[in-house]
Amino acid sequence: MNVKKGIYLFVLLPLLAVSQPRLPKGYFWEKLPNGMEVVVIENNKVPLATIEIAVKNGAYTEGPEYSGLSHMFEHMFFKANQAYPSQEKFLKRTQELGAIWNGTTAEERVNYFFTFDKDSLKAGLEFMNAAIRFPLFRVEDMKKERLVVDGEFQRNESDPGFQIWYECNKRLWGDLFTRKNPIGDHNIINTATPEKMTTIKNKYYVPNNSLVVVGGDVDHITAFALVESIFGNWESSGVDPQTKYPIPEFAPLTKTEYFIKESSIAQTPYINYYWQGPDTRNDSVSTVAADVFGTILGLNSSKWQQALVNTGLASYASVSYQTSKYVGPISIFVVPNPNKLKECTDEIKKQVSLWQNDDYFTDEQLEDAKQTLRRNNLRSLEKPSELPHNLTYWWCSASYEFNTDYVKNCKAITREDIKRYISKYVSNKPYVAGMIIGPEANKALKADEFFKP
Repeated sequence: MNVKKGIYLFVLLPLLAVSQPRLPKGYFWEKLPNGMEVVVIENNKVPLATIEIAVKNGAYTEGPEYSGLSHMFEHMFFKANQAYPSQEKFLKRTQELGAIWNGTTAEERVNYFFTFDKDSLKAGLEFMNAAIRFPLFRVEDMKKERLVVDGEFQRNESDPGFQIWYECNKRLWGDLFTRKNPIGDHNIINTATPEKMTTIKNKYYVPNNSLVVVGGDVDHITAFALVESIFGNWESSGVDPQTKYPIPEFAPLTKTEYFIKESSIAQTPYINYYWQGPDTRNDSVSTVAADVFGTILGLNSSKWQQALVNTGLASYASVSYQTSKYVGPISIFVVPNPNKLKECTDEIKKQVSLWQNDDYFTDEQLEDAKQTLRRNNLRSLEKPSELPHNLTYWWCSASYEFNTDYVKNCKAITREDIKRYISKYVSNKPYVAGMIIGPEANKALKADEFFKP
């Protein structure tokens, strides 16, 4: 997920201190006495309103016995609750509201959102309140939804790109892989119980671990009053769940590992390389440098593209970084020319070894990358219903200011910032490299003879 980023300034505030975050124009923030944060985004481009609630929950909170259950909880959100005691009644109410709705589960955020006519704001907030606070977790709903969630997993497994991602990440994160794997574990999904859903709810679904965003053609004063009247009596847990249930630190890689996975669904080989990168708690400047550098490498004029795609060694070659609060991965994904597989893998190694050279990119390419990121950021602001999604992602994985300052901080990135990022996280650092390839192709190409450290 490529969402725009900025510098994260980590500031420890005194207990009970309330400081106004820096937000873009048209964004308004309040914190309710129960600890729930509320942001209203005024944008009257269309006469619609979006309500989104985000919870700091996801794969990163899951040990092996709960792997995939944040995702299961997301599905149960749209089932029966005290106000709508069957899924049929829940869905009928979405139709009455004319709502477009969905939810997502990732490593560090679970979010739910409804978009509807602006005149339904109060009714929509009441509907959201019922779903987030008073789920029923009926056994019959759980049985049905286990099949749905596991079905998503099985569909993912039919994609060779997912298979190589999964195998690489098991090696990248080791014993803590479940905390980077939102899709989960088949057995845990298929044995999920209402009791486990209740445990997740009691730990993380509390107002002082939640953010409500109201965006669209709304008035912030009216919206704040409605949110407080509806959510204000939701009782705080009294302690920050992130403190009470701390996330373990990911162990650094100690060695480089290569592997080859044979699969009949791999019609053409895919190659992945992964490094453990920076995070917003400890090195926010490098997270932005990673964005800028990855964008440079995506330019058609870059040495990376010239060496791999323009020469015919690969049909696709990307370098990306996922900004995270807890160690973001740096990844290379390449679709090699099967007839030039060895030459392609050799060239990838060569290019990575050249990344720190002063002449690997030009000043013009550096500026082009910054402008590309600026334009992408502007485009992301064009659809009002997308603004809450963007904000809640950064609230969970960084901070409000991280997002607010993104363009400014992109512009401030220097060659030295990029060199420091590459030196600290990539050059001569352990990594995981994986290839997925069909059995017959592997037999003919003998990839294990050259795809190795």
